[in-house]
Amino acid sequence: MATRDPTDSPATGFTRVGIAYAVAGAVALFVGTQLSGRQPIVVALAADLAATVVVFGFSVWADNSSLYDPYWSVAPPAIAMFFALSPGSEYAVRARRMLVIALVTLWAVRLTWNWARGWGGLAHEDWRYVDLRTQTGAYYWPVSLLGLHGFPTLQVFLGCLPLWPALHAGEHPFGVLDVVAAVITTAAIAIEAIADAQLHAFRVGAPPGSTLDTGLWAWSRHPNYFGEVTFWWGLFAFGLAADPTAWWSGCGALAITTMFVFVSVPLLDRRMLARRPDYAARMATVSALVPLPRRRPPGGGAR
Repeated sequence: MATRDPTDSPATGFTRVGIAYAVAGAVALFVGTQLSGRQPIVVALAADLAATVVVFGFSVWADNSSLYDPYWSVAPPAIAMFFALSPGSEYAVRARRMLVIALVTLWAVRLTWNWARGWGGLAHEDWRYVDLRTQTGAYYWPVSLLGLHGFPTLQVFLGCLPLWPALHAGEHPFGVLDVVAAVITTAAIAIEAIADAQLHAFRVGAPPGSTLDTGLWAWSRHPNYFGEVTFWWGLFAFGLAADPTAWWSGCGALAITTMFVFVSVPLLDRRMLARRPDYAARMATVSALVPLPRRRPPGGGAR
């Protein structure tokens, strides 16, 4: 196993990540060809899990679970293209297919770019993973395989289930619900982009211990998370537009929403409470996820 070198440059890290993901993609392709003829959803899941195991192997080698971070955004376009190119997809509505693929690609490129511009290389590891190392000790890597690699892969795969009716199986004509789905998904991508840009600009010159409280961040404590959750509900709307009986494909958006509401938001709020003296007041007045007007602080005073 390689030992993490604190002097490694971001360029070295990007090279290692590129190699890891190229190998993972090749393994996923191999698994897919070996399962040719099976139900495409099953094939996609098997290839997705195989690629995740490969990335996990590189994470162990680099001694850094953050190597997995971009997987969240690079897997959905691959799944989308696989569904769109599987035999039988020629019956899917062309306009919907083009729109969905374009939006998934736009979301993936933007989110991957946001990760890349803020990544410090393999000399740095996400604080959540560092805390997990401390908590789990010798069991860290099994926990990382299941919780930091496998669980997000399954979450994203479930979120991608609406792509099956939208890009392959659904033959319902393009209609009003497709327009609604496009508006939801586009708005979600825009919200994420604006929130991330505001956060990036704030971090450049923010005084230590200060909290971003303007723009979208004045309306929600985690507007970037809200945009992410909304994106998956937009995909679900596309799935229903293609096949009104595809209610089952909403399990992914529900699972991802549950994760953000009950895990991601509370985890980050606890960290901010410990590091920002003004954050308790922010929690009392600003919505956790959905952008809403600021509440009156306890005691009834206006702010």
